[in-house]
Amino acid sequence: MLNFLPGPLLFLLSGSLLIINTAICGSLVCIGGLFKLLTPFKAGRVRVTMLMNRFMWLWATLNGAILQLIAKIEWDVKGLDGLDKNGWYLVISNHLSGFDIAAQTYILRNHIPMLKFFLKKELIYVPIMGLGCWALDMPFMNRTSPEKLKKNPKLKGKDLETTRKACEKFRDLPTSIINYVEGSRFTEAKRDRQNSPYRYLLRPKAGGIAFALSAMGEQFSHLLNVTVVYPDAPKDILAGVMQGKVSKIVVRVEALPVPEVDDKQYFSNAEYRAQFQRWLNDVWQKKDEQIHELLTEHKASTSSYRELAERGH
Repeated sequence: MLNFLPGPLLFLLSGSLLIINTAICGSLVCIGGLFKLLTPFKAGRVRVTMLMNRFMWLWATLNGAILQLIAKIEWDVKGLDGLDKNGWYLVISNHLSGFDIAAQTYILRNHIPMLKFFLKKELIYVPIMGLGCWALDMPFMNRTSPEKLKKNPKLKGKDLETTRKACEKFRDLPTSIINYVEGSRFTEAKRDRQNSPYRYLLRPKAGGIAFALSAMGEQFSHLLNVTVVYPDAPKDILAGVMQGKVSKIVVRVEALPVPEVDDKQYFSNAEYRAQFQRWLNDVWQKKDEQIHELLTEHKASTSSYRELAERGH
């Protein structure tokens, strides 16, 4: 445990270790991607993908080991019972920091398939990164702009059809796809600009998960509602973690039934879209209340600990 070191030194050390871990595991994934490109048979490509997922598991595990080295973090996690590494999950979560991905992949790595993210199709052409994401079977989405749709109405529905074809490969391998439905990391300034009705959340956007459910809803066994809280973190959570200033991370996982989305109705019927948005707003309202309760509990327990410590002195 190195948390006795000064914050700037811990930041430098943890940053270096995280970069090295990402570089090594990312290189292994890219090398696997080259083998996958050259593999002519579907069964062979599936096996290569399974190996790539193991490399991502290794990346997540080593991230956890680095955290244990630089800080004494208490992981308060509930809701993992009953999850299945051989299942298909759509995961939604609040979004607070660039550290969220590392925290969630670490916590969930032994309970559900490794997390994947819907990516813009243009990212597949980014050197190294595109090959690595393709090797991991990250789903690439084709989203036609409203301007193009106005010019060529025949393109309507093509995006969904393309995404469905891209997601067909997930029938062969258990998959978890995560969507940060707020579309951006939470800050109080963003909350105020949005006039968000929530205390700790931005307004959720239903379009992304509606699109995912339309494309492969029948494949998902559960919708996982994940809530992450850093009760004692500074405003810059990632920097705080890397400097050993975060001592507790709270994660709550709730398995919900997978909502059905009729793509024809969703993309053509405004009331149908509004109804789905209301469902998501309700999930977010409950999440906001849950976060408030978790922060209140932490504050109360911290105050009690301080009182006991003061009496001891």
